[in-house]
Amino acid sequence: MVKETNNLYRILLVEDDDVTNFITISKLSNLGFTNIKAVENGQEAIDYLKQHLPDLIILDINMPIMDGFEFMEYKEDNNYCTGIPIIIVTSSGRPLDKEKALGFVDVIDYLEKPLNYDKIQQILLKVKKK
Repeated sequence: MVKETNNLYRILLVEDDDVTNFITISKLSNLGFTNIKAVENGQEAIDYLKQHLPDLIILDINMPIMDGFEFMEYKEDNNYCTGIPIIIVTSSGRPLDKEKALGFVDVIDYLEKPLNYDKIQQILLKVKKK
C-alpha cells in the first residue's frame, strides 16, 4: 500500500465510540493523514464547523445528543457548510438507512463498519473524484 502524505488535508471524524475513533485515526495516520479532529456527536460537529472547515467529514449515524441524520438535516435546512463531502461509516446495514443517507446532498458514500484499508482507499478515491 502506498503511503500518501497529506498533512494539510483536514478530516472531521464524527463518532461516539472511542475504540472506533482510535482505529480510524490510526489507519488514516498510517496513510499519512494527520490533520484529523474527532468529535462525539452531530452537535459537537456543528460547533467545530463554526470555526473550522474540513476537507472531508466521516460521519456515524447512531450517536447520542444529535445523530448523523439530524446533523445532515441541520446542514441542509440551514445551508450550512455545503460542499464538504461526507462519508457515512456506520454499523447500520439497514437498506432504509443507506437510502436515506445517500439522499443528502453532500453524502458521497455509505460504508459499514469496521473501516479497513480497502474501505479507506475507496473513500480517498471517491473524494478525489468529487
